[in-house]
Amino acid sequence: MDFKIPLSFPVFNGNENAYLQRAISSRHIATSGEFITEFERRLSTRLKSHEAVALNSGTSSLHLAMVLLGIRPGDEVICQSFTFCASANPVVYLGATPIFVDSEKESWNICPEILEDTILSRISKGKKPKAIVIVHLFGMPAKLKEIMEISDKYNIPVLEDAAEAFGSQYLGKSCGTFGKIGVISFNGNKIMSAGGGGALIANDTASVQHARLLSTQAREDLPFYHHLEIGYNYKMNNLSAAVGVAQLEQLDTFIQARRHINQRYRILLEDFPGINFQTESPDSQSNYWLTSIVIDKQITGFSNIELKSALTKNGIESRFLWKPLHTQPVFNMTPYYGGSMAERLFENGLCLPSSVNLTLQDQEFIVEVMRKELSKTFK
Repeated sequence: MDFKIPLSFPVFNGNENAYLQRAISSRHIATSGEFITEFERRLSTRLKSHEAVALNSGTSSLHLAMVLLGIRPGDEVICQSFTFCASANPVVYLGATPIFVDSEKESWNICPEILEDTILSRISKGKKPKAIVIVHLFGMPAKLKEIMEISDKYNIPVLEDAAEAFGSQYLGKSCGTFGKIGVISFNGNKIMSAGGGGALIANDTASVQHARLLSTQAREDLPFYHHLEIGYNYKMNNLSAAVGVAQLEQLDTFIQARRHINQRYRILLEDFPGINFQTESPDSQSNYWLTSIVIDKQITGFSNIELKSALTKNGIESRFLWKPLHTQPVFNMTPYYGGSMAERLFENGLCLPSSVNLTLQDQEFIVEVMRKELSKTFK
């Protein structure tokens, strides 16, 4: 279905066409070319202490990161349950087992207290987790101070899934740069897009070089094809990198726009009691990739399902929050630690349209639809 107002749509108002034409004219359209090198350089500059490897998706970035962390068959990896399946699927690719952990109510991300309890429980069973995968949902930084203290205490590396949080900060430092390895996504609906793609980031040059080798089928630097280890076809192509360079030039504008959109929603919905927003802590600054709300039906008189239906009827795209992974049939035999926070967020939450080019008039229309369609429950 085509929506008059999409959930999150890319905007190409910069040098995308010019750079694409330059890449095409160079005839380097696959996994070599000037824009791949330039994109990696600019990403590394943006992230300051970290280097970047441009890859073909956020999922391949996560998979490669887990390979670098030495995840093997039989290992256990702690994962946030309240997230997209791509955060946990690579664990299964490698023959390991994800151990799911509940969220906390402030950031909606992995709960540090339950995380530590989970580690102690697994250690007591003779299975010390090999890594911790944390996610910054919808651009909101997780409680990194507490999480990194737990990581250091038990000597378990953190893999930071910042797929949705490029440009978000915690204590003035970029999300994705706190863990042993971080990943970013440039999928079509993210804060900036390369038409697809992702990046693996680390402050360890050896790991970055190894990732770059593995991403091109682990071909050794010899005049013939020679392989010492199993590699992957994960490198970003030059056309995507050309778009990525142009989008990166506009990233700060995109972040400013999404934060402004989030603030406008708060103002427009302030007289709707029972609607609560995902909100920053004093330590965090979200890119607000998606503005997400939780609805208290006992107060509003309507549910997230009813709201989504009303918006869809009027050509407005919205999306339910992530269905927790521990409730997914494919993971029904996987251990889970925590209570019902992730499930409550899913059952009551909704993501609202948040595209960079969303206008005030668009947002006013969204709120007007809510008033008209839900007037039987909201007075």
